[in-house]
Amino acid sequence: MNDMHRSTDGHELYPDIEPYATGVLEVSDGYTLPYELCGNPQGLPAVVLHGGPGAGCTLTHRRFFDPSVYNIVLFDQRGAGRSTPYAGIEHNTTAKLVEDIEVLRAHLGVDRWVVFGGSWGSTLALAYAGAHPQACRALILRGIWLCRREDETWWFEGIRAIFPESWREFAAHLPAAERNDLLGAYLRRLTDPDPAIHLPAAAAWDTYETRCSTLLPADASEAPEVAESARLSMARIEAQYMRHAVFMGDGELLASVPRFRHVPAVIIHGRYDMLCPVEGATALAEAWPEARLEIVADAGHSAMEPGIRRRLVAATDHFRRLAD
Repeated sequence: MNDMHRSTDGHELYPDIEPYATGVLEVSDGYTLPYELCGNPQGLPAVVLHGGPGAGCTLTHRRFFDPSVYNIVLFDQRGAGRSTPYAGIEHNTTAKLVEDIEVLRAHLGVDRWVVFGGSWGSTLALAYAGAHPQACRALILRGIWLCRREDETWWFEGIRAIFPESWREFAAHLPAAERNDLLGAYLRRLTDPDPAIHLPAAAAWDTYETRCSTLLPADASEAPEVAESARLSMARIEAQYMRHAVFMGDGELLASVPRFRHVPAVIIHGRYDMLCPVEGATALAEAWPEARLEIVADAGHSAMEPGIRRRLVAATDHFRRLAD
């Protein structure tokens, strides 16, 4: 490992870098996807699949990779981040996102790449690998979300047992008569054209998810400010995908594993992940014994918790060998 490139802030991340190239890709159905390329233009290609769906890429995503080795590709998925139309949910499905990744790969002239995805990004990475295993050099997956019925039930009901006060506040945003279908009630508000309705709903959704995402309460002084507009894209698109079971059959992701079992992979999951319980990661590992499962003993869901952060960087460092 080349420690010259290491961060000195104790986070084990690589230093901040700027893109060497940026662009905007026009895909189907009127969407545009901003993308950026960072690191070594001749290096090992790696594509980052952000979470949400609808969250968009961040500056931190660049820092999980050795910039001397990797050619890092980041892009905002349909409706997320700087994508247009912003917060769009029309023609926004898992299959469309998989199609967009392939359009981007062809546009960049990439043969095969390392696929890096966490939370919803892990879901999309699995769907992509199932459809295009020949394009995957390796998979680095964090915070596995398989989008089964039990996963959605847990998100809206099960978390209440661990975060009762956060759940109560989340539910209290709605009239009592609508709390028997939290997802449906929130989706109606998040898709309402009136900002006075959809922005408060997005803030309540984001607050609930954020509070449940770490093992220890986040330090408010360290938490980045989230723009109202960014909250809207993630909450609206997440709710839309949940309502439609991410546009996939129940159990479809696990059933697709045999198509890409030959692809080397690391699965990283916090033992106390309350948004995506660890059982999903173990179910994936049982279906995919060739993959290496790493359960982080002192972490929840967030990629920025120290234990998960270190494992993610270790995984990208491990796969630097593919550049040889």
